[in-house]
Amino acid sequence: MSGAAPPARQRAYRRGLTAETRAALALMLKGYRILGRRVRTGAGEIDLVALRGRTVAIVEVKARSELATALEAVGPRSQARLVRAAHAWLARNPRYGGHTIRFDIVVVRPRRWPHHLVNAFEAAA
Repeated sequence: MSGAAPPARQRAYRRGLTAETRAALALMLKGYRILGRRVRTGAGEIDLVALRGRTVAIVEVKARSELATALEAVGPRSQARLVRAAHAWLARNPRYGGHTIRFDIVVVRPRRWPHHLVNAFEAAA
């Protein structure tokens, strides 16, 4: 088993970190407080957890060249994973239990300001 990841994987990892940093900065400039980055739960990872007022936004960050491609990448399976991860996060952070929970997407494209889709999808009942 090799110790170093292949160069393409390393580039993808760095691109993801950069996109999440840009997304977090854009959200902070909009008045959000970042509660967590790359939050690991038993159900999966949440890219960003952001708070604004009494709303907790569970944010999926996608770095793509096209908006449509990024939105397609957050399909039903990804949405279900994010909902499960949000429940796991809330179980570990009960002080936010009375807050509104929302699922947002931030699309980070080259040489453009990040595009924030508020309430991009609903948690299935």
